[in-house]
Amino acid sequence: MRILDIGEVARQSGVPPSTLRYYEEIGLIRSLSRHGLRRQFDADVLLKLSLVELGKTAGFSLAEIAGMFREDGRPDIPRDRLHARADDLQRQILDLRMLRNALRHVAECPAPTHLECPTFRKLLKAATRRRTTRQTVGPRRRGSPQPGG
Repeated sequence: MRILDIGEVARQSGVPPSTLRYYEEIGLIRSLSRHGLRRQFDADVLLKLSLVELGKTAGFSLAEIAGMFREDGRPDIPRDRLHARADDLQRQILDLRMLRNALRHVAECPAPTHLECPTFRKLLKAATRRRTTRQTVGPRRRGSPQPGG
């Protein structure tokens, strides 16, 4: 078993020592011991830190990420939550694509004013419709009933 001190873990992972101490405080990672004042970690902590970063990038909270590990520290990732998050990301991608296209159209629209442009007006109506639908229906989860069905 290879042991790394907190400075080496910080250097290899890019995670600051203060964040490593916080992660240990909330139970995301565990140090093995201390050498003087320096925490010592098993080298496997680097993999766990990569999983934490992936979870954060995917939009999971630290509490949600902590819940994806067993008591012994091994991953126990619920696939249904990953599917639900992937569905959420897909909706965000579609929304962002629509926003990108709208911005490009507005930037290049030849109409004298944007309010005179029929395409711009359709984009505004679509944006309003999506916002009100999201507020009344809420985000759908995988396996949840579809609206109106």
